[in-house]
Amino acid sequence: MYLVDTNIFLEILLNDPNSQACETFLNNNIGNLCISDFSLHSIGVILFRRNIPSSYKRFIDDVMPKILLVTLPIASYSYIFQGKTKYNFDFDDDYQYSVAKDQGLVLKTQDHHFDPVTDIQIEFL
Repeated sequence: MYLVDTNIFLEILLNDPNSQACETFLNNNIGNLCISDFSLHSIGVILFRRNIPSSYKRFIDDVMPKILLVTLPIASYSYIFQGKTKYNFDFDDDYQYSVAKDQGLVLKTQDHHFDPVTDIQIEFL
């Protein structure tokens, strides 16, 4: 199972240069995809700030029925502090790392802040 990082969804929603590759990845892996609650909320914050809440509604309606929503249990929040110490992550990267570690997911991302990570599986798009 893949934990899809926020940047992959935003690439498509904002029609950024790598959107086609991101869309192909998602379409080819339906049934094997997760999104964290943090990503779900972050996407909403970004789209509302850009004054395109209709894109968030379309995302919720089109994408969310096809992927699993995952969260970090409170008992596993200690991973966040491990990631900060070991990799000096910002909170957003640390949360994604922690969810992937806690739930044994492969983190699919475009974010090269994850380059030094060796204790979970990271795949770059």
